[in-house]
Amino acid sequence: MSMSPPTVTHQEKQVHVVNGKPVFFEPQELKAARAKLKSHLVQHRPAQKYTRPVELVTKWCFPRGQHQDGEYRATKPDTDNLQKLLKDCMTDAQFWTDDALVCREITEKFWAEVPGIYIRIEELP
Repeated sequence: MSMSPPTVTHQEKQVHVVNGKPVFFEPQELKAARAKLKSHLVQHRPAQKYTRPVELVTKWCFPRGQHQDGEYRATKPDTDNLQKLLKDCMTDAQFWTDDALVCREITEKFWAEVPGIYIRIEELP
């Protein structure tokens, strides 16, 4: 998906207390990141949802700025936090019945001349 990947993650939910009980909410930046991912993902969803175990390969390519094209991005956001938001959005976009079907993952993040998120899904035997 050709896009400048969001750097806000699922972990950035916030909490406030109402009547002595915690209430979690998504800040506006997280809502915008979720909407951006979903709008790009729905264009690529499969004809039928995956219902069997899958491998998910994801390459996050961030605008390179002062970095070399293809250089690993060793700064935040963490890959596990990026993946959580992406998989939740893929579930909402009907890629699979449940993201628990992702049994194998390969995730990388880079600085790149062409920003975007490369995603490959393959059913596992």
